[in-house]
Amino acid sequence: MPGLIDLHVHFLPERMERRVWHHFTHGGPLMGGGWEIAYAWPPQDRLARLRELGVRAFPALAYAHRPGMAADLNAWTLEFARRTPECLPSATFYPEPGVADYVRAALAGGAKIFKVHLQVGGFDPRAPELAEVWGLLAESGLPVVVHASSVPVPGGHVGAGPIGEVLRGHPRLRAVIAHLGMPEYDAFFALAGRYERVALDTTMAFTDFSERGMPFPARLKPALRDFGLAGKVVLGSDFPTIPYPYAHQLTALARLDLGDAWLRAVCWDNGAAMI
Repeated sequence: MPGLIDLHVHFLPERMERRVWHHFTHGGPLMGGGWEIAYAWPPQDRLARLRELGVRAFPALAYAHRPGMAADLNAWTLEFARRTPECLPSATFYPEPGVADYVRAALAGGAKIFKVHLQVGGFDPRAPELAEVWGLLAESGLPVVVHASSVPVPGGHVGAGPIGEVLRGHPRLRAVIAHLGMPEYDAFFALAGRYERVALDTTMAFTDFSERGMPFPARLKPALRDFGLAGKVVLGSDFPTIPYPYAHQLTALARLDLGDAWLRAVCWDNGAAMI
């Protein structure tokens, strides 16, 4: 492989990043009371580590949790990508007046990947303000990383039902389901089987941390293998907000013993085909 393509990496404006890290470190509603972030480092140190690890392409995924912030976040992430050669230009959105306009602006500004977090954002993906946005993104063919599962806590418009209704209306949407949809693996694997462009990212899946509380069901391993070889599983890590070394995510994938072709597809080929 030329290296790794990781489609689930976060870089945020400093003030927002510190608040996110504080939340994870001190628990909030997180299961287990929070965790120590392995890479709570300055941005340049984190970039250096990704390069040392061979990560050749990654986004700076940001996501809005209230009205009036997505457009500013997009300006920040697009600028971050402009000055960071390996970084994929990314953007986000929120159901609010003008959302289609700033999504169009992000597309015109070179965005290659989008991110929404339905739980943190607390919004319904079926909101009427987003109908045009989903259509624009389905037409663009760009990946949209969607956190739609009930991790870390249930609530809001999560689960396969709400985003599944969006997909019924926009079956060409390239939705990338974060965390393989854990812990609702079965329902999100069903969506990936039903829609040609729906994929799953490996973020935190199969790691010792996740296997303790949300083990991946052995019955889905054949589908995981088939989806990976069919271009429907991509590498994700959640770097830097993880409670273990980055390499552990790679070890967790390798010990699945699904073969070199599967690992190459997940860690490079499938991401390269999307971006």
